[in-house]
Amino acid sequence: WEFNGSFYQPSAFLMMGIPGLEALHHWISIPFCALYLIALLGNCMILFIIKKTQSLHEPMYYFLSMLAVTDLGLVLCTLPTTLGIFWFNMRRIGFDACLTQMYFIHILSFIESSVLLAMAFDRFIAISHPLRHPSILTKTTVIKIGLAIILRGMISLLPIPFLLKRLTYCGKTELSHSFCFHPDIMNLACADIKVNVFYGMIILLSTVGMDFIFIVLSYILIIKTVISLATKEECLKALNTCVSHICAVLVFFIPMIGLSMIHRFGKNVPPLVNTLVAYTYLIIPPALNPIIYSIKSSHIREALLRALRRK
Repeated sequence: WEFNGSFYQPSAFLMMGIPGLEALHHWISIPFCALYLIALLGNCMILFIIKKTQSLHEPMYYFLSMLAVTDLGLVLCTLPTTLGIFWFNMRRIGFDACLTQMYFIHILSFIESSVLLAMAFDRFIAISHPLRHPSILTKTTVIKIGLAIILRGMISLLPIPFLLKRLTYCGKTELSHSFCFHPDIMNLACADIKVNVFYGMIILLSTVGMDFIFIVLSYILIIKTVISLATKEECLKALNTCVSHICAVLVFFIPMIGLSMIHRFGKNVPPLVNTLVAYTYLIIPPALNPIIYSIKSSHIREALLRALRRK
């Protein structure tokens, strides 16, 4: 512990694996390793295929590349501490290292939310204004959107580590997960955390919350446009281009909203439920997204088959 008058700050936190199942951590690590491997190989495969296939150099696949890079970042943020606990029972993480991990996990989550919104906007333009789509979403525009997404995440979350460092901590240093999460660290403080709670809620609602609302609005407009199409075949073809994106949105937002609600309002929720929702939020989307897009996107599927035939 570091002591400075009445100010106390732990030198490290202790992370949790899966509560109540500590004796089975080595066995539990097997499905986690499989998910991490699928996420790493799948997202690298998506990036490789898009880079090597000239016909995929268009906005929809540029945004998919951003999603794949974000998913890789999320995997690499949580993999060392999660497998460190399961394999070697390495529960200790330094205070500053914990804040750094937390900052990048939250940034990447916010970036993923924004990329999903950009993908929804791309589908809306492609279906509602197909002739204007190439002129609206040029390569330069896509790059600007990507930079804006990164800057929004970095700037909006920049105060969070400093708000946590100003707090006084006492006694309990055990986190609820095998990674560092803002509400989890904040709840270990024995000081007034109203500023942290208020700022965290405002940022969450103004970024991820607004992204989700605009995604829903985009699909309302898409459905309205699709209904106005002349034939049933055209309707199905237009909606089919959105299926993979809708799945990615649901896979990401449902566990994220669930975890946020548990941390803020679920004081009596069993620790095991809290832990499972957290792992679902951070590990399942990066593993499922490449599978979803490989199955539903004929262009990616065909490019993958061509690559395999060449080998």
